[in-house]
Amino acid sequence: MKLNIYSLALLFGLGTFTSCIDRLEMINPNQQTSSTFGFNADDLEESVIAAYNHIRMEGSYARVGYTIDVCRGDEAWNSSQVWYLPFDDLNAEVTSDITWWPWREWYYTINVCNFILSRCDEDNSKLSESMRRIKGQALFLRGLSYYNLVGYYQNPPLILDYAGYSSLEGLYGENSSYDEVLDQVEKDFSGAMELLPSRDMGGEWSGGRATCGSAAGYYARTLMVRHKFSEALVVLEDIINKKYGTYRLMDNYGDNFREGSAYENNDESLFEVQFLDYGSQGTDDEWTPVNTSPNATQGSAIESNFAPGVYGGWADISASPWLYELFKKERTTDGKLDPRLYWTIGTYETDWEGFEFGNVAYTHELSATEDIYTNNTNGGLPIAKFTNLRTGLYSTVVTGLRDGINIRLMRYSDVLLRAAECENEVNGPTQKAIDWINEVRRRADLPDLKSKDFDTPDKLFEQIANVERPKEFGCEFGRGFDLIRWGFFYDNGRLQQLKEHGTFRRSTKNVKDPVRYADISSDPELKCSFDTYITGHEFLPIVQTLTNKNPNLKGNSANNSSDNSVYFSEKGWTVRPVVDLNE
Repeated sequence: MKLNIYSLALLFGLGTFTSCIDRLEMINPNQQTSSTFGFNADDLEESVIAAYNHIRMEGSYARVGYTIDVCRGDEAWNSSQVWYLPFDDLNAEVTSDITWWPWREWYYTINVCNFILSRCDEDNSKLSESMRRIKGQALFLRGLSYYNLVGYYQNPPLILDYAGYSSLEGLYGENSSYDEVLDQVEKDFSGAMELLPSRDMGGEWSGGRATCGSAAGYYARTLMVRHKFSEALVVLEDIINKKYGTYRLMDNYGDNFREGSAYENNDESLFEVQFLDYGSQGTDDEWTPVNTSPNATQGSAIESNFAPGVYGGWADISASPWLYELFKKERTTDGKLDPRLYWTIGTYETDWEGFEFGNVAYTHELSATEDIYTNNTNGGLPIAKFTNLRTGLYSTVVTGLRDGINIRLMRYSDVLLRAAECENEVNGPTQKAIDWINEVRRRADLPDLKSKDFDTPDKLFEQIANVERPKEFGCEFGRGFDLIRWGFFYDNGRLQQLKEHGTFRRSTKNVKDPVRYADISSDPELKCSFDTYITGHEFLPIVQTLTNKNPNLKGNSANNSSDNSVYFSEKGWTVRPVVDLNE
């Protein structure tokens, strides 16, 4: 667990360099050290900025960290680079380098947050307004870090003490249990809810920083991980009722995937990761955010993974044919395709003539006979989200990985659909649950669902989990987390359903055609990501490099191929059975 100890030392002055010849013992009065830094709000504000900066890095919410979860779900698959194949196939190796990148970034963020919290009074009543905001942000970002760590690695060490963690000895922590980590995540988010202002206060708090609304949304998410639906429902209803600020759905779904002040940090966004818009900085002399430099433009680099090779992308990740066909099953009240398809998958469609930027990929006008596919013989449907494929701004993927579209991690539509899910779990398929779903559907101009068509909780859950959420959040971060909390890996029917969803055609031809898992044995072009799933590998393994260096650190279910269904059932949780919505 040696987590960038040298960079941490440089950041906080945890160590000094001395010469073998001890002739001078002069102290640089300008050097920041742990004994002199962080005793006022200005210093701690700098630390807060450092924590925010690190959630934009390669292993957190930039290129690799973000797309690892995208491709471990059933809405997307690895179509190109071997980097993401183990995550797509759910068999990441313990010797893999990038498997531990999220671990590295999130523990770095945790260290910064622990430092901040070590400088804050435990009694909130004694804090000034500026210190309340600083402490609240540190709690939120630490909670966010552990939310991701437990979602990826199941039982990471829970480290809350900065004084112990800042030494080499303190780095050798032992695993905490899944419940222990989630208990702390709940505590951190609930603490942040009490300390942070709402977005309605304006200024920086309505754009770019965590608010009490951000914390409330993630608190509800965390409660749902352990099926605390009644508690989560209270929080989600409070958000809907504007207790934590005013949120609404944007009129145009696409406004959630554009850059610029008119679209980013908008009324729908509870929390998003800030990236600099293209052209707002000077020469980009390094890949970012893999590395940073004074001249680097901080883009997410996600575009390079999603965009087709013909436009300069790498097209490592493609949308699932299942997701594409799901969009095609239902028409708007005007008989058109769901507009969310336009912003999710980069395809030519007759319906797109005259819609938004029309049938244009970057600035290239597509013809009716032209398909966009990935950059190699594996084919695949390119992902449009968080790229400039649909924005009309640029002709190609910009060299230097400078896509500046903010990554929206939580939108108000998520609050509505989670509230509907919790209401269904607590009270059954009520009209209230249906109304929340319909609010999201109306934005896409889809006809309202009727309560008479959903007479059981199982049926409404199926609609939420495998229709409404995929169409609203398709190819976004979080689907992998959802599949785990729903227990889809612990039920034969659900696992078979994942195999159907995760079947794709490795070809540049007919990539939009429906595919069937049953045809894999007879069609050599077909493959299924979930065929290689091994028990326990819904989580990422704790890599061998870490366990070799830390004798107290043990592996998790992915390291041991152990069955997590036992834990799931012992908690009294159930996996909802597959329901055919066409019957």
